[in-house]
Amino acid sequence: MTEHNAFVLATHNATKVAEYHYITGLVLPGWTPASYDGPEPVEDGLSFRDNALIKARVAAAHSGLPALADDSGLCVDVLGGAPGVFSAFWAGHRKDLTANRNLLLDQLSDVTDPHRTARFTSALALVTPGGAEYVAEEHWSGRLAATSAGDDGFPYDSIFIPDGQRPGYQFTVAEWDTEYRYRKSHRARALAALVPAFEALTDVLARG
Repeated sequence: MTEHNAFVLATHNATKVAEYHYITGLVLPGWTPASYDGPEPVEDGLSFRDNALIKARVAAAHSGLPALADDSGLCVDVLGGAPGVFSAFWAGHRKDLTANRNLLLDQLSDVTDPHRTARFTSALALVTPGGAEYVAEEHWSGRLAATSAGDDGFPYDSIFIPDGQRPGYQFTVAEWDTEYRYRKSHRARALAALVPAFEALTDVLARG
């Protein structure tokens, strides 16, 4: 076994790449994410799990390496879990992330604070070229601010206030230190839940 095993990170999103490089170093010593230069499949699944598996299967087949893919989104309780898997396209088909956020704020403009509960969800799929598949889904609960604050991370981060902050310190995720956000995020939680799968894969690679 080499000192570090590689897996391909099935995304072209530079912000996600930076986050996954950071959290991989925290929870997966011995593994290194490789860049992905393959196709982006049509994400036509009806759940985060389905879409993560679609992307990971294509990346594993293209690269010949174990592939990690995530599908993430914002689920708002008063909207029955929407935008959910449609988070990236909420305002249309162009993936205009700022427009997505602003439309959501408009839709919630008359909703009072106690009813603005929401959660970020991330499904992570690990797929090997041999066809083994592992999926973990985790959540990050909070509520939505009435206005945007902060400019770090993804646009939805600037309206999401995570649970558990001290009274008087109710900051949106976009106002947090970048590395602190990485450690607390739904993606970090999902990757931590996949550690046993990576450990099993390490044993397989060590045998040969």
